[in-house]
Amino acid sequence: MVADAAPSQLAAAPSRAPVGLQIRAWLARRAESIAIPVAAALAGFALFGLFLACLGKSPFQLIDIVYRGGFGSSFALGNSLQRAAPLLFAALCVALPARLGLVVIGGEGAIILGGIAAAAAAQPLASLPAALAIPLMACAAAVVGAVWIGAVGWLQAYRGVNATISSLLLSYIAIAISNHLIEGPLRDPTSLNKPSTLPIGDAFMLSPMPWIGVHWGLGCGVVACIVAYVLMDRTTLGFAARIAGGNVRAAQIQGLPVGRLIVGFTALGGAFAALAGFFEVVAVQGTANGTLAAGYGYTGILVAFLGRQNPLAIVPVAVLLGGIEASSGLIQRRMQLPDATVLVFEGLLFLVVLLSETLYGRFKIFSPHLWAEKRETASASAVSVAA
Repeated sequence: MVADAAPSQLAAAPSRAPVGLQIRAWLARRAESIAIPVAAALAGFALFGLFLACLGKSPFQLIDIVYRGGFGSSFALGNSLQRAAPLLFAALCVALPARLGLVVIGGEGAIILGGIAAAAAAQPLASLPAALAIPLMACAAAVVGAVWIGAVGWLQAYRGVNATISSLLLSYIAIAISNHLIEGPLRDPTSLNKPSTLPIGDAFMLSPMPWIGVHWGLGCGVVACIVAYVLMDRTTLGFAARIAGGNVRAAQIQGLPVGRLIVGFTALGGAFAALAGFFEVVAVQGTANGTLAAGYGYTGILVAFLGRQNPLAIVPVAVLLGGIEASSGLIQRRMQLPDATVLVFEGLLFLVVLLSETLYGRFKIFSPHLWAEKRETASASAVSVAA
């Protein structure tokens, strides 16, 4: 009877996967979020290479130029990192609301208004020491960006206005407002050919970070990404936001303040985007002018999607895209291609990344729950042998 009972007890006991299988499952779940975006990026490169081949240009020459122009020397790397700095903030403006199921693409407007707010705040703060005035300028920029993009969240939460459409339209309004302010009330009378605001002054300009030679926007951007990761993945507030993004109805039943979460996270994303404009003024330009509308907000959308809205993954992706944009001038000169060629590449890359979203959960190798049949077969074989 003991011999007869052993197989039944073995069959009734819950099967536990071997340690090796558990490790493979853990790696598989995390490899998917890396493998698919990397494959999408490579596919985008391949499509753009085909596009260049149709124009009679060498795709391999493009790769060589991108490497040399973006990462081939200390000067090129510094230029790439400087271009990556605003992309970090712009990508967070997309990534944070995305955890709540919102697609906010209006970071460009927050960047522009943030830069103008910083430049405008510098004038009444001119008598203060730089150690006090510069943080106040940053706060002014962050508040303007938070209000601007927070309005998108408010319209979505309490009026049902689509966040994608409203954020895009608000970007155009922000550009119109900036043009009016730069060419009107805030214009420096001495800026004739290139309208701009009054200079903030050398005392308020930030020096580069030591040993790197890149302005402090890069370091603050990396810190912002780390803070955003901790907020979204290691706090109850971030968990509540993910619940609301996954199922709004379930979140409301649980008593979560969905409306306030939407407004809060969109406002936080807008504040981050506005800091990109702030650093462009206090670390690069020294004044607010038309160069604030450099397209960083739109490139940040691509950075966020390539990074799967993961704040930590945004950092390497921003550096990569910064390197590609830094090499755009070299591509134009060496390959006799228009400067907009990089925009064509980024557009193709964005389309491929969007298409790759349909691939998640379709590959058995990345889905441990699909390995159940194999485990059940192994358990049945073990029971048969024991019997």
